[in-house]
Amino acid sequence: MSTALPPWMYPPRDSGWEADDLDLLPADAPRHIELLDGALIFNMSPQRSWHDRVIRRLTAALEPLAPMDWTVEAQMTVKLNRRSRPEPDIIVASVPYAPERTRFLPKEVALVVEVVSAESEDRDRRYKPGLYADAGIRHLWRIEDENGLPAVHTYELDDTTRAYVATGVRRDRLDTPVPFPVSIDVKGLVR
Repeated sequence: MSTALPPWMYPPRDSGWEADDLDLLPADAPRHIELLDGALIFNMSPQRSWHDRVIRRLTAALEPLAPMDWTVEAQMTVKLNRRSRPEPDIIVASVPYAPERTRFLPKEVALVVEVVSAESEDRDRRYKPGLYADAGIRHLWRIEDENGLPAVHTYELDDTTRAYVATGVRRDRLDTPVPFPVSIDVKGLVR
């Protein structure tokens, strides 16, 4: 037995999907859709409580630390190019809050955070960091679940190679001056 796909699931042009097409999806489309190299990626699997808690608590911890007129958003997209618009778990942007915003541009984004989950581990570890680096996003944090506790892997963009360089793994405290002064109890993200 086959089920017909809703009309909106078909690419709007022969060349496929483009980043701005995400703004035209109907209200009944899944809430979390990324566009990677012209392919729609649906986040349909249920998230673990651990994943959700880390995102919520880290977002709440970063908001009061961010400079005035900066924005900390959870699960918003960043338009990297015409065919890629991923949805990091957290974006820290050097622009003020805008209630009608549907996406950020790379030049606005100071930090992206990916909290690795089972369904996205290859994208979060291997694929998306390359896209973020190519777009010039300066900082990336990847958070892994190590026996129920978070481990924050921090990276900074190397301008010469246009690739991320690891700057550390934080399991107890995250103290860093970039993209702004941050001091966070890492274990407290899940306790």
